[in-house]
Amino acid sequence: MSQLNNRSDIPPGLQAGMFDGEELVRQNPNVPLAARMRPTSVDHVFGHKALLETGGPLSDFIQQGGKQSMILWGPPGSGKTTLASIIASSTAAHFVTLSAVINNLADLRTEISHAETRIKSGGHRTILFIDELHRFNRAQQDGLLPHVESGAITLLGATTENPSFYLVSPLLSRCRVFQLNGLNESDIADILASAIASPHGLNKTVTIAPDDLKLLASYAAGDARVGLNTLEAAASIAQNGVETATVTPVSRDDIQRAIQQPTMRYDRQGDYHFDTISAYIKSLRDSDIDSSLYWLARMLEAGEDPLFIARRMIIFASEDVGLADPLALTLAVSTQQAVHFIGMPEARLPLSETTIYLARADKSNSAYQAYNSAKEDVYMTRHDEVPMHLRNAPTELMRELGYGVGYDNPHSRTEQNPQAPLNRPESTRHNRYYVADPNDGE
Repeated sequence: MSQLNNRSDIPPGLQAGMFDGEELVRQNPNVPLAARMRPTSVDHVFGHKALLETGGPLSDFIQQGGKQSMILWGPPGSGKTTLASIIASSTAAHFVTLSAVINNLADLRTEISHAETRIKSGGHRTILFIDELHRFNRAQQDGLLPHVESGAITLLGATTENPSFYLVSPLLSRCRVFQLNGLNESDIADILASAIASPHGLNKTVTIAPDDLKLLASYAAGDARVGLNTLEAAASIAQNGVETATVTPVSRDDIQRAIQQPTMRYDRQGDYHFDTISAYIKSLRDSDIDSSLYWLARMLEAGEDPLFIARRMIIFASEDVGLADPLALTLAVSTQQAVHFIGMPEARLPLSETTIYLARADKSNSAYQAYNSAKEDVYMTRHDEVPMHLRNAPTELMRELGYGVGYDNPHSRTEQNPQAPLNRPESTRHNRYYVADPNDGE
């Protein structure tokens, strides 16, 4: 943490930063391994090379003291809090932390008031770090705007959710957004190896075979915190009853006991939800059966609502299979009914069956394209009255006014009438909407 934490110009009552006493945390063996191994400089951060390499946008941003408000967006364990702690230790600003999970608007106003007092007294500016920023409601986010605009605070937000959907536009426009991706297996493996060797970590008290280290890294699924927590658990299992001075090998069985069940990165409302269903639909569209089944299993095993998947199947059957195989829609609707009737886990069977059918089916989006063409005319042409011959005439007055006159009923038609009136406004006479696809049935 910045040495400024103990300055006399800090007003009383300020909330202690989450990074205060960082070195004491690293030296405390009772603190979780993930906290002890938190990097203290950019040079020790694994992953995010494009952002953090020399001359990279985030590296330059940190070196300049973080003078512009920014949002760190990324999945759990990707390094958002780590980067915030590095900024806290490298800037001359006063660093204050809040969590949108436990703090409210009153806390926010208090910290902003202290920040304004600090500025007016000639003190340092304030960097306000807000963890889980997306959990602040619109009023709380709006409350930040004038103070970010005036420079009373520099906002540093961390969020696991897409800022485009969860942050108000005025706040988003005042911040730079840095997207952090989940770490790859090589980065996770390097972090785990570092934790085994580091005096702040396991201090070489355990050894792990390279293949088993890869297993741990794979299990972490891009989340460094998960990897370190699992490593710590596996080491504890291996060292149970063993002399502390002994270097203990951690076996694959120890790792499997620590893992128990793989971590599945998924949410039912956020980006993973939308990204995974997108991957499923695009695999179906590409007639890739195995990939479609993989994404189906990813969703179901992570707890996705099977009826949501069934609804998307119905949409796909109309939009992408369409007239190439009209029975696909019937099967998709039947699948929705079956899923609703039997529930999970058996619902995975009709979902799997229909996934294979939809992936194998010929594809035609002619109905989808035809509707879009007609919709375009609805907005781009005049909203002319319904032609008189198409209007219903249930009363004598309406018949006298010409309603229904000239209608050529196909049921009583003996031959095609080339002079039959157009069944839509004259302004659309020459426009064609449906263009047959070669896969469309007769």
